Amino acid sequence: MDKILIVGGAGYIGSHTVKHLLKYGYDCVVADNLSCGHLEAVADEAVFEKADLMDKKSLGAVFQKHKIDAVIHFAALSLVGESVVNPQKYYHNNVIGTINLLDVMLEFGVKKIVFSSTCATYGEPQYVPIDEKHPQLPINPYGHTKLTIENLFKDYHNAYGLRYIALRYFNAAGADEDAQIGESHNPESHLIPLVFKAIKGEKENIKVFGTDYNTPDGTCLRDYIHVNDLASAHRLAVEKLNEYSGFINLGTGIPTSVLEIIKMAEKVSGKKCPVVYEQRRAGDPDVLYADNKKAKEILGWIPKYVNLENILYTAWKWEFNKKF
Repeated sequence: MDKILIVGGAGYIGSHTVKHLLKYGYDCVVADNLSCGHLEAVADEAVFEKADLMDKKSLGAVFQKHKIDAVIHFAALSLVGESVVNPQKYYHNNVIGTINLLDVMLEFGVKKIVFSSTCATYGEPQYVPIDEKHPQLPINPYGHTKLTIENLFKDYHNAYGLRYIALRYFNAAGADEDAQIGESHNPESHLIPLVFKAIKGEKENIKVFGTDYNTPDGTCLRDYIHVNDLASAHRLAVEKLNEYSGFINLGTGIPTSVLEIIKMAEKVSGKKCPVVYEQRRAGDPDVLYADNKKAKEILGWIPKYVNLENILYTAWKWEFNKKF
């Protein structure tokens, strides 16, 4: 079975993907600098190597030590607000770091990569559901860096024969069903864990930004995709690299509102969530959800977690079992 290098494999989505790949018999090598990831999240059966995208020598040592067949790249910074305040940090890590990774891959003759991209490359939606033909007009440095990386892949494909699939995902959510790994960011910026922290009393309340959107309940609609569905898509993408290079959306295609998340979190937990209503934030579109036909057609990917209650139940279970 192929040996896969998972860069950023100690992070939220990376660690779930490692666990999924191991279940399907792949050899997994995790490379991570642990700036955002957690060593405890890395499955025991995977080999861990401490390495940094900004240090080509450390990357080269990983490729020298292991005969890598393909790479999955999760090691990007992803806080939109921080990217606006400190774009230098994002261009350095995300863009220069990816160039470093591609340089080392080419040096060692590895020409297959699956990339964790984002729907942020689309910017403000001109129509929904968003398909892969939607114009890409990102509105923040984070989205700009991911689009730059996508363009790198196209150019490296044309010039050097790089095989790539960039997966543009929407809102990652949930946790592994055994609650051994899950979402653990510092700072935490995602809605679902913040709602559960408010329910548990770890934060005073959850802030809902805007109730006057053009949606049924006045709050934003988003597409929440379970982390295990993301993990399975990465495996399927690795298996399709010989046949296809390009860009694929990952989402359920089901829009869910902020208030629906809060109400379902209350149902799953059996507790009330303290809510404070604030003015809407600049740049938050009314509705944002995926057209996932291409993922189904090219990858043969079918999301299993399309029931919101199931997604939130896994996240709630993880909240009580957190080890990191």
